[in-house]
Amino acid sequence: MTRTIGSHVGGKWREEGGTRLASIDPATGETLAEAALGTAADLVEACRVARDAQRGWAATPAPVRGRVIERIGRLVEANKEALSALVTREIGKPLAEARGEVQEVIDTCSFFAGEGRRLYGQTVPSEMSDKQLFTFRVPVGVTVIVTAGNFPVAVPSWYLVPALLCGNAAVWKPAEYTPAIAEAFTELFVRGGLPDGVLNTVLTDGPATFEGLSAALDARLVDKIGFTGSSAVGVRIGELAGRHLQNPCLELGGKNPLVVMPDADLDLAVEGALFSGFGTAGQRCTSMGTAIVHASIHDEFLARLDARLRASTIGDPTGEVLYGPMISDRFLANFERHLDLVQPHHTLHGSTGTGRITADNPREGFTGDAANGIYAHPTIVDGVRLDDAIANTETFGPIVGVASFETFDEAIALANGHGYGLSAAIYTSTPVHAFRFREQVSAGMVSVNNSTSGAEAHLPFGGNGRSGNGSRQSGIWVLDQFTRWQSMNWDFAGKLQKAQMDTADLPADMEFRLP
Repeated sequence: MTRTIGSHVGGKWREEGGTRLASIDPATGETLAEAALGTAADLVEACRVARDAQRGWAATPAPVRGRVIERIGRLVEANKEALSALVTREIGKPLAEARGEVQEVIDTCSFFAGEGRRLYGQTVPSEMSDKQLFTFRVPVGVTVIVTAGNFPVAVPSWYLVPALLCGNAAVWKPAEYTPAIAEAFTELFVRGGLPDGVLNTVLTDGPATFEGLSAALDARLVDKIGFTGSSAVGVRIGELAGRHLQNPCLELGGKNPLVVMPDADLDLAVEGALFSGFGTAGQRCTSMGTAIVHASIHDEFLARLDARLRASTIGDPTGEVLYGPMISDRFLANFERHLDLVQPHHTLHGSTGTGRITADNPREGFTGDAANGIYAHPTIVDGVRLDDAIANTETFGPIVGVASFETFDEAIALANGHGYGLSAAIYTSTPVHAFRFREQVSAGMVSVNNSTSGAEAHLPFGGNGRSGNGSRQSGIWVLDQFTRWQSMNWDFAGKLQKAQMDTADLPADMEFRLP
């Protein structure tokens, strides 16, 4: 019998909501669980519960909150294999990548456990005698975190761990098609020692989320929104938050360039492009969008990438594969629509077919279940130009473009022309190329001789332009998302001292003039 998973509010699991959504293993078509989707009212109620719980959690000393985060990390580590296997089953991510994702959660907890003892403020010198100035980090309050399903545990941890560490309560809205992962992840957090109501998980669909968020904001139950997902939805989140003078944390899409200079290690660049473009079936916000290759090595690079891709295994995500299935039928349909962006001046490489892998549209060496799984052929599109739609559209699937350039300025134009600004990479052995690229590319994250994908828990993660509003996750930088600065002045002069009015004049001969 299929398990039904609902929302977790105030320390209890519920199965409210009339709508049911099946969670399907995209590799096999097997039904794993059923999500009982909540309503907008359920989201509002969770925010109200979080508001009540947040006061006590904020009063808990920050080092004690850090110990809770540390215990959560240890629990995740103890359950790493089980959680990784669940990620692989519910979204089809290859097991090796799923293990890496769970390790990112562990690393995030390890880093922020220590930040519980480092939520530093500052003492500031006053311009007056007998007066002291201080600054403090204070919690924002109630945070609503909305995350996508392509990184169903790592990305939520980037929000939830620092938010909770800083003394906030959270309402997490995971992807509704990952109820089993959401249940397991919530349990790991709660078992780490979080008081009831400090973390609430609500399974809802998109319309209910927006309706509930709007109502919760109107009721002054929400102080911060964190969102990872598409740029289009991010715009709507930003508009909603802006009406309440709030600044959301937005981590959005990308069209991430990978520039290959003529002095690059070509095999290394091909390896980086293969992983960047096709890892997780291209379903990453940091997936490579276009390889921008110097004309002198373009043909050789394309030949090597084509050969590597044709030789790569695609299929069963529990085995050693380049990538497994698409996350769901919806993701496959979106990918297939993007194949329409291929134009007559483009040429296709890397596969014997396009679109869905089936018995009638097979791929050599495929190891998956073509009849029941949701698999897509990889595609390399050569001949991409600056103004092509495929050069400026996030395709979110196993399709990459290849463009050529003659001058460095042409490479920069191609790297920035799409308006996104999340991640970028350059392959070169010349330091000046690396530094010039870093200076001129619009991306918030730059790699040199490495892929466009990859993050570490202590380095800021985020983008600019269509990729986000400049907010950053991870490391000490995310603390500014989940705390607000509060200043305090303490006057012990025994009389009212008025700033800028009662400051002492310094003796000086102001009549002196230089000859």
